[in-house]
Formats: sequence, structure tokens, C-alpha cells
Amino acid sequence: MSKSNLNREELIRILEIKSKSYISSFDKALLKVFDGHSWSSFHEPLMYATHGGKRIRPLILMLSAESVGVPAGKTDLASVAVELLHTESIIHDDIIDEQIKRRDRDSFHKRYGNNTSILTADFVFGIILEIASRYNDPRIAKELSLAAIRMCEGEQRELGVNLRKVSWVEYLTIISEKTAALFQTSAKLGAIIGGGNEEEIDSLAGFGLNLGIAYQIHDDILDWNEDAKFTNNIKTNDLNDEKHVNLKKLREMANVYAENAKKHLTIIKDCEQKKFLNDLADFTIRRDF
Repeated sequence: MSKSNLNREELIRILEIKSKSYISSFDKALLKVFDGHSWSSFHEPLMYATHGGKRIRPLILMLSAESVGVPAGKTDLASVAVELLHTESIIHDDIIDEQIKRRDRDSFHKRYGNNTSILTADFVFGIILEIASRYNDPRIAKELSLAAIRMCEGEQRELGVNLRKVSWVEYLTIISEKTAALFQTSAKLGAIIGGGNEEEIDSLAGFGLNLGIAYQIHDDILDWNEDAKFTNNIKTNDLNDEKHVNLKKLREMANVYAENAKKHLTIIKDCEQKKFLNDLADFTIRRDF
């Protein structure tokens, strides 16, 4: 599949228009879940933690469900669960990295302190468990659980890297677990809830995994001048290239994984949702934020 012929500004504008109704539906579902916890001292911190963001994981889940035949409205709770799992990981990640800014605001731990941050992340896990319990299909809880486990493994692997040299394969393992696992789960859950057959579920899961890898590689490109500790220590001799990763190689590999993501959509019937997912793959490696 070829890249979109649209320039970056046109692509972003079209995606913003097309995603507006999905994001609006998601935000309403998120607020409804939070309303059920308005009594809690964690309510206000949760509102702060989930403010803003691209909502790309819920969007992938909803589009995946619709691409195999189910209206996105039936995936509201699952989309909230994947966004909350992402939120929980951000809270922990910012503490570990001592990040003081997130989305042009104070990071969560900077505003509320480490103790409240850790407890809020635990509270979020409780909400995710409650959401999973509403589904009769045990695969929903299983996939959310596996995503959480893989994300923790990825974070732990990255902690073990520090400044030592890592192979390209090890780098891919880390980002596949830390970032791409939840992209994969989002697409797979959408396919499961949407009633997809095994081939459709596997294909959409493959789309999500490759999209997540491309997304994280592109994030590392955007952060290159700010914090290149990790990417500057990737050995690329196993890719028959220079001694270490450079921006050109990262861009090439981001393109490769974005194209791989689109190839996984081949068996999905042609529809607006499939086209939207293809556009998301292009957006992933052409965005500047």
C-alpha cells in the first residue's frame, strides 16, 4: 500500500474532522465512568490525568470494531479501559523518568506528589478491572491483563538498559512491550467486541502491533534533540548499517513498520473505517507532535 498523497497538514486536518465524533463519544463515556466515582478523593486527580491527549488507542479500538461490523458505541467501555491503562502507564513513566512536564502542563507527580500518583495509578487499575467484569467474554479481561504485563516488562527492560549499548532487536523488544502492546490490544479488543473471525482478529492485532512500533520510533525521532540517551546507544550493525542508529535509519524503520501495519489490513473488507486506519498509519510517521 502506498502512502497517502495528502500533505501532512491536509492529512491532519482530515483526520481531525473524521475523528471528532469518535473522540466526542469516547469523552462522554469517560466522563460517565468518572461520574460513578465522583465520591472519591481520586476523582479530581483522574480528571487532570486524562485531560487532553490524542485518544489514538480508543480510536483504534472503535475503528477496528466498526471495520468488522459493530457500531463504535458498543465499544465505549473498552475504549475507556485502554485509555486508562495508557494513563496509568504515563503516571508511572513520568515518575521513573523524573519528567516534570506532560502535554504542556505539570506532570501528574509534579502536581500531586509521588504518593498520590502511585495510589491514583492503583485506583485506575481498579476501574479497569471493574470495566472488564462487565463483559461476558473472558478474552476482554485477558487481553487487558496481558497488555499491562507486557507494558511493565517493557518498562523494566528499559530501566535495565541505562547507557549501555543495545542491539536493534533489543530496542524493538522494549518498544514492542512498552508502547506497541497497548496499540495491539486496542485493535484486538475492537475486533473481538466487533465479532470478527479469527483471521480478522489476528490481522487487526498485527496492524496494532506494527502501528505501535512505528509510533514509538517516530516519538524517538521527535525527541531526538531533547533526550537521545536510549536511541543513541542502539547498535545497528545487525542491520548492516553504521555503528549506531541515526535519524535516517529511524525514519526508514518507522516507514517500514507503518507500511507493515497497513499490509495487515489487507483481509479487512474495504470500508471507511479501514481507510481511516490506513490514514492513521500515515499520520503516525508524519505528525510533528
